[in-house]
Amino acid sequence: MREVLTKNAARNIFYGGSLFFILIFVGLSAHSHWYIENVSTDHAGLNESVAKGKRLWEVKACINCHSILGEGAYFAPELGNVMHRWGVQDDPEVAFEVFKGWMEAQPTGIQGRRQMPQFNLTDEELKHLTDFLLWTGTIDTQGWPPNDAG
Repeated sequence: MREVLTKNAARNIFYGGSLFFILIFVGLSAHSHWYIENVSTDHAGLNESVAKGKRLWEVKACINCHSILGEGAYFAPELGNVMHRWGVQDDPEVAFEVFKGWMEAQPTGIQGRRQMPQFNLTDEELKHLTDFLLWTGTIDTQGWPPNDAG
């Protein structure tokens, strides 16, 4: 066996290795897409009200202060598990009433605390946002957030 790496051998190693890792990348990308579509997304619970709540989340720019499933700002609490933290994840009617009460009480006016603005949302908008937050509570986050408080 020769001790010297020839130009041909180096080229073959480069192209072979590149092809190998490109195939690995494509395979992992395809698996990630399949996993998101078939395992981690709750399609049964994804309805028009949830979609409208997500749109309201975007329009009101909630992500500028809150994080959801680890994405967003950390000025205000994580909301991906808020219904679970409040103990209303399994009861949509109570969840709506609790969420409505919370939203109507904002801003609290307590000195020295971060204040959430009053958005003056209608009951229908609050229902959509509640449904969206209930839906996010059903997503398998694989242990995120690391604690209940987010």
